[in-house]
Amino acid sequence: MIIPLHPRLAAAELKELEEIAGEFGVRIQPIHGNERSIYAILGDETSQDLINRIEGLPYIERVDRIQSPYKLMSRESKLSHHRVMVGKKSLPGDFCVIAGHCTIDPNNKQLFLETAMAVKEAGADMLRGGVWKPRTSPHSFQGDARSLDILLEARAQTGLPVNTEVMDFDQLKLCVEAKVDSLQIGARSALNYRLLQQVGEMTKDTQTKVLLKRSMHMGPVSEFILAAEYIVAQGNPNVMLCPRGTVPTIEGFRNSPDESITLLLKERTWAPVVVDPSHSVGKAVYVPFACLAAAAYGADGIVVETHCQPKRGMGDDPKQAITPDVLAQLIRDTRQIHASAARYAPKAAAT
Repeated sequence: MIIPLHPRLAAAELKELEEIAGEFGVRIQPIHGNERSIYAILGDETSQDLINRIEGLPYIERVDRIQSPYKLMSRESKLSHHRVMVGKKSLPGDFCVIAGHCTIDPNNKQLFLETAMAVKEAGADMLRGGVWKPRTSPHSFQGDARSLDILLEARAQTGLPVNTEVMDFDQLKLCVEAKVDSLQIGARSALNYRLLQQVGEMTKDTQTKVLLKRSMHMGPVSEFILAAEYIVAQGNPNVMLCPRGTVPTIEGFRNSPDESITLLLKERTWAPVVVDPSHSVGKAVYVPFACLAAAAYGADGIVVETHCQPKRGMGDDPKQAITPDVLAQLIRDTRQIHASAARYAPKAAAT
């Protein structure tokens, strides 16, 4: 719906608007009221180029879309009944738990394997383990490709599917060749649209999952959903949306916890929402509360840093990893809360 600056467009202005609409295969329908007029776009209004052209006109105040800007991620799309399988869990619907080390120490394989077995015994559905890690400082440990072999060995021993982060094409290629079950796109890469396209291209027509984290600097919820659209548009609909805290940070927490956007995501998209409470709050003692909150907001799962000996961990594990016994209790509690929250699940957003 086009809202002009003045009560009604002049004939020349309307003609220019109609010419632009024609370039995009849509029509303009004036709707005249007693005091002012608005102008409806008839046809597919999801083209951002169309919206940009119209909003750039000096006599247009704004354009209010009726259709969703994302064609595939919308709850009204052809994928509205798609389900993502995490182990034996079907999302949305079930509640899944992904747990394990933030970073795999390539020089201490046994420590990760010990955690992997403990995570399985606690009841987790997928094992996480960082092979490569984005770091603010170039002097911090960046990960090691040798850790991929450790992750795969843990999968073989536990039978759990595995999740790890990729940040560039070479890492993506290695993980696809190794048949890693779930590829994580971290907060720093969530707006790297070419990487998102490559992930979709290389995993299309497979059962590979993509855990897409919310960028720390994302604004509207639609920006997060449109990032997922890049992956799905290339042929892989097995995307999970992962709120993980944003900026500005809250004093005492690592980030500003954003599990509440689960409600907004579920109004707009069919994709499952798997919250990362570890990075949201950044301190092990706070993590259980953030897990419970995620389940209460209707999330379809959580991805939790877990370590059998956190003090010996690498990366974020010493400060924010919980232990497997805490994880086991959390799994019981969050699944119970999730079942209760399902009664209040939001309906699709009004169009």
